[in-house]
Amino acid sequence: MFAIRNEETALDIVQDAMMRLAEKYGDRPKGEWPMLFQRILQNAIRDSYRRSRVRSLWTTLLSSISFSDDDDADPLETIAAENESEGLATPHRQLERSQLLGIIEKEIEKLPPRQREAFLMRYWEEMDIAETAAAMGCTEGSVKTHCSRATHTLAAALKAKGIEL
Repeated sequence: MFAIRNEETALDIVQDAMMRLAEKYGDRPKGEWPMLFQRILQNAIRDSYRRSRVRSLWTTLLSSISFSDDDDADPLETIAAENESEGLATPHRQLERSQLLGIIEKEIEKLPPRQREAFLMRYWEEMDIAETAAAMGCTEGSVKTHCSRATHTLAAALKAKGIEL
C-alpha cells in the first residue's frame, strides 16, 4: 500500500473521496458506504501516488527551466541558472541540460494536439484532472488517457534516443 506523507495531501485525498462517495453513491444503502468509501479512497491514493511519480519525473527533467512573470514567454525556451554552490553550473553540464531540454521540447511538439495539451496542463501547469478536463472540454477519463499516452510516448522516444531516466 502507498503512504501519503504530506498531511495536507492526505486530507485532500480523503475529502475528495468523501465527495465522490456522496456524489455518486449517496443514494445507495448506508451499509454499502464503508466498502465503497474504502475502494474510492484506495483508488484516490493510487492516483495521487501515480500522479506524484510522473510529476516528479517531469519536474526533475524540466527543473532547469525558469518561470517568467511574462505570460507570453515559453518556459521551455528559458534555461534557469544552475546552482553553482552544488557544482552543477559547469559548461558541460549546462550544454547537456540544454540539449536534453531541446530533445524533450521536440518530442512534446510531436505529440498529438490533445495529448500535448493534456500533458502540459497536468504536468507543466500542475492542474488537477478536473481542471484539465474542464479546460479541454472532455471527461476526466479522457484526460487520464491522453496523459498516459503522452507520458508513454515521451518515455519511449527518449529511451530510443538513448536517454535513460
